[in-house]
Amino acid sequence: MIQTANSTKHDNESIYLPEVATLIRKEPMTDLDMYFEFEMKNKPLGHLYGQFVELSIPGIGEVAISISSPPGKGKSFEMVIRKVGQVTSVIHQLNPGDSVGIRGPFGTHFPMEDLKGKSLLFVTGGQGLVPARSAILHALKNRGDYKDITILFGCRDPGQRLFTSELKEWKSRDDIVFLETVDKCEPGEWDGHVGVITTLFPQLKDIDPLETHAIVVGPPVMYKFVIMSLYDMEFSDKHIIVSLERHMKCGVGKCGHCQINNLYVCQDGPVFVYDTIKHLKEAI
Repeated sequence: MIQTANSTKHDNESIYLPEVATLIRKEPMTDLDMYFEFEMKNKPLGHLYGQFVELSIPGIGEVAISISSPPGKGKSFEMVIRKVGQVTSVIHQLNPGDSVGIRGPFGTHFPMEDLKGKSLLFVTGGQGLVPARSAILHALKNRGDYKDITILFGCRDPGQRLFTSELKEWKSRDDIVFLETVDKCEPGEWDGHVGVITTLFPQLKDIDPLETHAIVVGPPVMYKFVIMSLYDMEFSDKHIIVSLERHMKCGVGKCGHCQINNLYVCQDGPVFVYDTIKHLKEAI
């Protein structure tokens, strides 16, 4: 049975006190999204696929950000941060050499070890590619550990595409299936598929729902329709893994901002096997 348990251990101080990390690289991706690579000062972050951290700027505030790189990069890790408020606006102004505070990692993770020997279907929308990328890069690096790998990516328009060089590389590979779409585009702006991400599903061939696990990450509006499409393909709830987006403040299940009934997304999630949350009306 696939589990998404939180396997990261913390002592009582580490969940409240930030560690120092230094910005070593930044690169714009879209008009609002910036790629960042940070390096921990004292020890590796110790994260797993799909987890998040609380990033703080002294005197400004703290924000929950998904980790986009898989484990194994030593003390460095990658994130993509969208400029949407005061804290993220200040983060976008950082330069290499500047320091931030990092608490975490927090939350459950994509169970890549448990999925060895299975086929994988990644369905990612918009910024959902950011946390999913940690699992995708792991699966591609360890290609022999998994059967068929299919990656679907959709975004609002061509200007919102993330990791464009990696998308190009994935499209060129003959050992995976990669399909991409945009919701809309101007004439001559895009020569690929146009439509919401579920319009890619008719192109999927020979996917065995008994051998395949779907990892779904995207904006809240996407989940209902993607899950309906997976049901049409006869996926079971136990073979659908989702990562939920909620407004997480503390990261340790104290503030209640991310609470869904009796669950705290920051601790019990953000990664869930769908059969554990499908009965919660506020979840999807």
